[in-house]
Amino acid sequence: MDPQFDPALDLLIERRIDAPPGALWACWTRPELMEQWFCPVPWKMTDIALDLRPGGHFRGVIRGPAGEAMPNVGCYLEVVTERRLVWTDALAGGFRPKAEPFMTGIITFEPVPGGTLYRGVALHANAEARAKHEAMGFHEGWGKATDQLAALARTL
Repeated sequence: MDPQFDPALDLLIERRIDAPPGALWACWTRPELMEQWFCPVPWKMTDIALDLRPGGHFRGVIRGPAGEAMPNVGCYLEVVTERRLVWTDALAGGFRPKAEPFMTGIITFEPVPGGTLYRGVALHANAEARAKHEAMGFHEGWGKATDQLAALARTL
């Protein structure tokens, strides 16, 4: 069941990508591929560890061009091969609550003629968290990352 998208609380990116769902799925679930696209250049995600199952962890470090290092830790809530990934940073692996949640992400891969309808939704608890994420550059950052994802998926 999908939560209802609320534009006052949630952010969305949706693209038709000319690559099959399996290629996009691989880019989201194989650390060596994820490192190549997940953050908009010159930022990069490194040290990625994924346990792809409900309750499993995702871990990585977002690294910036000036030496910034931001740990990224969360928990998968739903994993449907080549169709859907749901995770949250409100929990660590094993459904362990974290002190400062920020968002829940829902990524879907819908097969369409010639490729995939790719949809990324970021759910937030309140309008302030949504505004913070948008001000951090959600549309530009997720947009550039999605461009990088699409380019990589087309090569697989």
